[in-house]
Amino acid sequence: MTTPSTTMLGHYRTLLQRWPPFMDMPANEIDWLLARAEQRYLEPGEVLLSPAQGAVHTLFLIRQGTVRSEQGPEGQTRGFAYVAGEMLPVAAALSRRSVTSTYAAVDDVFVLALPMAEVEALAQRSPLFSDFLNQRVSALLEKSRQALRQDYSSRVLAQQTMETPLSRLAAQTPAHCLPETPLRQALETLHSRHIGSMLVVDAAGTLQGILTRHDLLGLVLSPNFDLATPIAEVMQSPVRSLTDQHTAQDAALVMSEHAIRHVPVTQSGRVVGMVSERDLFALQRASLQGVSARIHRAQDLDTLVGAAADIRELARSLLVQGVQARQITELISHLNDLLTRQLLTLQAQANGVELQRLCWLALGSEGRAEQTIATDQDNALLLPDDTSDAELERLRTWAMGVNQALDACGYPLCKGGIMAGQPACCLRASEWRARFSHWIDHGNPEDLLHASIFFDFRAIAGDISLAEPLSQHVRQRIGETPRFLHQMAINALAHRSPLNWLGNVELDDLGCVDLKLQGAALFVDAARILGLAQGVAGTSTRERLLRTGEALGLKPQEYESWVGAFEFVQSLRLRLQLEPDVARSEHPNRLPLRDLSDIDRRILATSLREARRLQQRLELDYAR
Repeated sequence: MTTPSTTMLGHYRTLLQRWPPFMDMPANEIDWLLARAEQRYLEPGEVLLSPAQGAVHTLFLIRQGTVRSEQGPEGQTRGFAYVAGEMLPVAAALSRRSVTSTYAAVDDVFVLALPMAEVEALAQRSPLFSDFLNQRVSALLEKSRQALRQDYSSRVLAQQTMETPLSRLAAQTPAHCLPETPLRQALETLHSRHIGSMLVVDAAGTLQGILTRHDLLGLVLSPNFDLATPIAEVMQSPVRSLTDQHTAQDAALVMSEHAIRHVPVTQSGRVVGMVSERDLFALQRASLQGVSARIHRAQDLDTLVGAAADIRELARSLLVQGVQARQITELISHLNDLLTRQLLTLQAQANGVELQRLCWLALGSEGRAEQTIATDQDNALLLPDDTSDAELERLRTWAMGVNQALDACGYPLCKGGIMAGQPACCLRASEWRARFSHWIDHGNPEDLLHASIFFDFRAIAGDISLAEPLSQHVRQRIGETPRFLHQMAINALAHRSPLNWLGNVELDDLGCVDLKLQGAALFVDAARILGLAQGVAGTSTRERLLRTGEALGLKPQEYESWVGAFEFVQSLRLRLQLEPDVARSEHPNRLPLRDLSDIDRRILATSLREARRLQQRLELDYAR
């Protein structure tokens, strides 16, 4: 071992400043640590750490090369790879215990050996360094969010500035009428729709004139005012208009120059939209309150279709601002719940259905309040036991209409048919209990697949009191049937964390990783099993992991790392699905690794290691 020379300190400092937490630390703190560090070289295969060496008193920072950990007899347990910029073994060093794995060099490795006494002294001086040691996953996630905000900033400016094309601001066809329309009819439309202007077009859709609320003041005071007058006789003409290729800046200049508040937008001579003064200030910046209000006011399907688009726009805005994935998915699920409730209310009123005679259940990701952008429908109907056969069939038909309306709002029909309008998903309470009991008692592959979707149910509309007895039934039956947890664990472990023998992310032939099947699902499945085993009533993956960790008496750093890793994978899914056309593509969760920054590649590998650790616990506790 040798201490870095004075001439090498500057070189090492520059190197360390590429990696967290050193990239945010003052140079004098880095130099202080480097002056107390020793450098070591390991040839391929040489052991750096092993359980036989006893308590760890040194922290190692990899400067170059790859170190691999192996736990248990060779070939029995897959390990992890640690690369340049990573520190190890943090948990063992902080606890002054021996490691549980053997760490050996894969290739030529250079490390900086940091005595723990000096590491702890620096942690006392540097809160940032201390936080990183104790909450590595959380610290890495925050660094990723900072990078995301910077990466998206230029796109946000392009999307939400005065350079926004009018084709985006004027997406809906404005109120319009023919020149011969009586003034009374035009005024009734303005009043009923709570709008301030009416465009006048000919049969071909060509703009002829406009009537605004301001114009009405003069008309009412006119002695010749007659509600039967054709609107052509009182409209303003000609009208200042722009094409959909003009920008918000162009519209602002026209409004300012001509002292007007509305500018019609045309495409190939036909009216396709209207931009108001308010639009230019808002620039489509959706808010939770605004989207919620639009959903609550909706009285038809078309309005809800527009509100669903607003939900996706809000998700994009929140992601760009660096809001955490958990908060975004919860908000998406919350707004989707609101939209579904409003749609159910409208459909019930139109079809004479009494909502308090049924319970609409959300399943799968919606049941866990973890919906991303690319999500199809998973729902079911829970009915009272006194529901007649005729009533059950009528409600099933009605539910299929709801499923089709949700599809129109952008929530595709479930390819597997797990929807309330299907006979197998529209059952009485006793029938649901019998079905769930059958799955738990038999546990064949199809039963396990169904359980992974249906056991995450959550009541969102109707008589929600019907759902809790069913939830209690599931927890009780699983508690009485430990074999079922074993079967679920075996099934979950059939899909392993996509890390190769070196511990690096394993990609498909196109250089991609499926963030749902090879990422989020690993945490979701493990959390479901652990949560059911501990009797956790909640369905969200976060709640299950946190409450399970507490119940098992684990250190908070362990189960909080599981949660942080899961939420990072979810954030990557959201970022991917908010790209143009990805959400509706055939593979909305397939991420090309080349699209990730260096920091995100590192965090993804770290997150998948956490998934493997979680699966190892599942294997030890339930799969043997």
